[in-house]
Order: sequence, then C-alpha cells, then structure tokens
Amino acid sequence: MNKLNVSQFKDMLRSGCANLENHAAEINTLNVFPVPDGDTGTNMSMTFSNGYNEALKCNSDSVSDVAKAFSRGLLMGARGNSGVITSQIFRGFYQHIEGLEEIETKDISLAFENGARVAYKAIMKPVEGTILTVIREASWYTNHDFETEPFELETYFTKICQYAAESLEHTPDYLPVLKEVGVVDSGGAGLLKILEGFKAYIDGKPIDFVEQKEEVQTNPALLLENEEFGYCTEFIVKLDDDYLKRFDEKILKKKLTDMGGESLVVVRDEELVKVHVHTLKPGDALNIGQRYGEFVKLKIENMQLQHSTIIENAKKEEEKPAEPVKKKEPKKHGIIAVAAGEGITKLFYDLGSDVVVSGGQTMNPSTEDFVKVVNDLDNCEDIFIFPNNSNIILAAKQCQSVLPERKIHIIETKSIQAGLSAVGMFDFEADSAQILEDLSDVIANVDASSVTYAIKDTTFEGVEVKKGDYMAIGGKNIIASGQNRLEVMKALLDHLFENDEKELLTIIVGDDRDDEEVKVIEQYVNDNSDFELEIIDGNQPVYSYLVGLE
Repeated sequence: MNKLNVSQFKDMLRSGCANLENHAAEINTLNVFPVPDGDTGTNMSMTFSNGYNEALKCNSDSVSDVAKAFSRGLLMGARGNSGVITSQIFRGFYQHIEGLEEIETKDISLAFENGARVAYKAIMKPVEGTILTVIREASWYTNHDFETEPFELETYFTKICQYAAESLEHTPDYLPVLKEVGVVDSGGAGLLKILEGFKAYIDGKPIDFVEQKEEVQTNPALLLENEEFGYCTEFIVKLDDDYLKRFDEKILKKKLTDMGGESLVVVRDEELVKVHVHTLKPGDALNIGQRYGEFVKLKIENMQLQHSTIIENAKKEEEKPAEPVKKKEPKKHGIIAVAAGEGITKLFYDLGSDVVVSGGQTMNPSTEDFVKVVNDLDNCEDIFIFPNNSNIILAAKQCQSVLPERKIHIIETKSIQAGLSAVGMFDFEADSAQILEDLSDVIANVDASSVTYAIKDTTFEGVEVKKGDYMAIGGKNIIASGQNRLEVMKALLDHLFENDEKELLTIIVGDDRDDEEVKVIEQYVNDNSDFELEIIDGNQPVYSYLVGLE
C-alpha cells in the first residue's frame, strides 16, 4: 500500500483511537507519584476520540479536509498537557498535507516530522524525555530512512513504531525521576499506542474497541461509599449509525458497573442514550460513553444525590420554562477558575470568580470547556483564567489561539492553594498589566502540599510507599507515608514548621472529613507553631488535605 484515500484515512484513525482507548488505564499507571490522578491515558484518549468524531462527521472526499476536521477536534477536545501536545502534533501533520485529496508515504513521513516541529514550538519550555522526544526522534529517523531508500506504508509504520518504542525506552535517560520509579513517559507511551494502531490498520489487522474491566483498588479512601464523595456524572450520547441497531443497554450498564459506577441509570430514546452514574472516575465513564457516538450534553458534579429523585429532577429541569434572558452588565475583568469540591467551588465564587469550571486532578477540562465559558463572559473586557493545576495550563492556553479576538490571560496557578490565594488578592480596579505583575508575586509566595493515598507500591527518593498507604506530598517530594493518616499529616506539618519565613497556614479538608481528626490537627498546629491557621471545608475528592503555606 502506498496511498491512503479518505475512507482508509478514517479507518486508520479509528484503529489508532481504539488502541489508545484500550490501553488508557495501562497508560494511567505510568505515573511518577503513585497518586490517584495518573490521567494521561484518559486525557489522550478523550482528546483523540474528540478528534476522531469530528473526522467522521466530515463528508469531504479529500484527506486534507478530514485531517483539518480531525485537527480541529483534537484542539477543542484537548485535555491535559499530553492531550494538548497530541493536538499540536496532528495540527502540524495537517498543515503539511493541506490541499491533498490522497496522501502517499512521503506525505505522511514529512507530515509527522512537521508535527514534531509544530509541537515543540507550541511549548514554551519543551522538556526532553517526554512525548515530544518520542515524536521528534521517531519521525526524523523514519524520514531519514525513507529519503535514503523510499518504501511503502507498511514499512513506514513498522519503522516509526520501532523508533518510537526505542525512543520511549530511553525517556528515563532524559528524566532520572522516571528511571528511579521504573516507568517510561506516559505521554510517549500513549503516542506509541496511536502509531501501533495506525500500523495495525495498514497491516490489514485494524484494532477495534474492546471492553476493559478495571482492577478494583483496595485502599483506605475507596473503602468509603461512592455515594458520599463520588462524581455525579450525566451525559446524553447521540448514537453513531453503527450502534443504532446493535446498541445494547445491558452491555453499557456492565461496562459502567465494572469501572465502579453506582446509582446507574441508562435510558434509550430512539437515537439518544441518557446515562446517569456516580463514580470516582468520571473521565473513564465519559470514555465509555463516547465510544457509542457524539455527546449532546454532559454534566459532572461532585455532590451527593438521592438515586430515587434523579430521573424526576431531570424531568422537571427539562420541563421548567426558560427564564427571561437578563442583560449582562459590562465588566472590566472576568475570572474563570478550575476546581473540584463543593466547598472550594463556593469559595472561588465568594472571592469574585464569575465561573468555576468543574475539574482537577482526576478530570481535566478541555480547551472547548474554556472556550465555552469565555464566550459566555462576552460582557467582560479582559478574561483571567486560573487553571489551578499544572496539567490544565496548556489546555487553557489553547483558548487564546481559538479566540484571538478576546483578551485572555492565563494565570499559571499550579495548585488550588495558589489559585485561592491569587483570586483572593485580585484587584478588580487595577489594569491588566498591574494585575499580572501582582499575582505573579502572590503565586510565588505559596507553598502547596497535600495528603492523599497511594495506588501502587513504589520507592521515591528513599521513601518507601505501599499501595493503600497515605502520603504527604510537598512540591515534588514525598514527605512521609504510612497507614495512619493523622500521623502522615503530622509528619507533613512538622516539615512545614521548619519554615520560619511564612505566617499563614491554610488547610483545606477533603470530602472524607473526620471531625475528630481535624480537631487534633488544629490543636497540633497551635501547640507547635506560631502560624496563623485557617481551616476550610473544601469537600474535594482524592485529597484528604490540601495545605497552603504563605
């Protein structure tokens, strides 16, 4: 095979999408810290799925047009750093084949090389030993071989997969932290799965989506009832033509149940499927749902709902007459923050945020999520976005390129603690330049740490961690680990007490709150430090305590 037409190109994308989705859970485990937020596989899979769905909707006979739709879908659906970089790789791919109705081996080879260049340019400070290195080395070596002695598509994809696998294997040589914990780069691993899916199609053995049953994690946090602190996840999917006749509610219910879903309701109405589920991993639920078609509506909330009222409440909401549109008052500045947890969300609103986008460690918002809320704030002259997570910053930044006509500023808050401090110090009367300067100093003054639980055994910088243990994490270090959460928290506090330059200690309590434990912690701080203490009910999932020192 030496050429790809539109139909073949779409089928190749499907095979890559399926292979990535089928291995998403495996990729999620390639995390340096053994925390329950290893979401690279989920982010890349949701990003790629969004692109693939847009490609399917393109009815053109030109591969260029389909690649353009695919690239646009990736951009809008990009989640997390890995998802954004993936979108940039295929943006560069499209740029090189623009105008071509069919593509040959040479076109694909040069397109992937251009994809690597575009991805590198999109990142302000590219880091070697990541997905960037894998696409750069794999595409360059393969194209070098092609220029030396041209070959057909089967050989091309065999070679690029081989070079990508070798590059991935060497990512720990660039990033010693990967070598220490015995993993390769997760984004690079995701890219390899995409390329292997492409290769499988070219070899005549396309990969299809398969049912995945996740291993049930046994750790202290998961012993709590899902109903108490899971995400209430609701979505409506318009079934693809392939599923209109063969959709089986029992299969979908089993998939959602196997991944830990509770309070499950699946209702089909002709071409639409409505789903409600309580789960600790909403991203996984959305991955399953998106397999059947295109999302018409979705909502994720961290809250407790009574199962018996879900359908009735949804019906009332649909039947409620629309409220008259109120004219928005012009505003100089608009604030968008990202947060998970009812208490944290409320606090961001209380501090002056206009919109709080639901998301965080286990569910990164997409670029499209940000674009939507920016468009909703059409009465604001300047928009300030607080991602509050290092893995969300790139997706937020993509919003600037999608809406170049709007004045959008990304405040690079990498933690909820820094975000709350920054929004709390926001001067609504100042001009944008002054705000950016002031908030930079505020963010730099916040030390963020946390207590969560481990999802696997590991040893990091001499600290041994067992699956199910609680961990205290400060910056990029594991401070302490053990089965007793209170003792782990005390060890973290002892570490913070050594800092005699900071004055304010903020503890944000998660949704697994233990009132007696909080009282002991409060007394421990007062007895052992001069810090001014503030305790906040954050109700956030996954992290028992988020701690800020400033």
